[in-house]
Amino acid sequence: MPRLSAHAPFVHPGCEISNSQFGAYCEVGQGSRVVNSTFEDYAYCDRLSDIANTTVGKFANIAAMTRIGPTDHPMDHASLHHFLYRSSYYWDDAADDPAFFAARAARRTVIGPDTWIGHGAIIKPEVTIGAGAVIASGAVVTKDVPPYMIVAGLPATPLRPRFAPAIAERLMALGWWDWSHERLRAALMDFRAMKAEAFLEKYDG
Repeated sequence: MPRLSAHAPFVHPGCEISNSQFGAYCEVGQGSRVVNSTFEDYAYCDRLSDIANTTVGKFANIAAMTRIGPTDHPMDHASLHHFLYRSSYYWDDAADDPAFFAARAARRTVIGPDTWIGHGAIIKPEVTIGAGAVIASGAVVTKDVPPYMIVAGLPATPLRPRFAPAIAERLMALGWWDWSHERLRAALMDFRAMKAEAFLEKYDG
């Protein structure tokens, strides 16, 4: 039997998961926290990832100790502290602030299909990572990243595209990440053996 399942995510010990959904063949690494997020088919994160308010695209590869969609404090108020909105932690007669939490949850981060988020990277709220992009280890991403772009640094800036524009466009059009499980298996040896251009020549005509 394969390790991963079409019916339920493989969740390693010590994870904290709330208000989140998972597609087929997903995996959550040991000690990770996933809050108010969606993992689409085949997406996974390694150990100690902290993911909030995020849509994780198909086949996304998220390395260990990453922070995606980190929540912010209210910088325009007299205090930054969470007693402002987690008030019930401090007083019996004070309710939490539902409007603050609703606004925080609405600030979605989007990770595109077949992306690679390197070890220790941070991706801020309301950032979109395009299909096939690579986020280098330790990068802090504060702006959208185009498809098939490699970014690094603090703040992250483009290093180079993974492929020439014509190849990237053809991969986007092919959209192999939407293939069935059976079609992926049939093409597995070609995924392994062929570079992107040769793969496109065979499967994109």
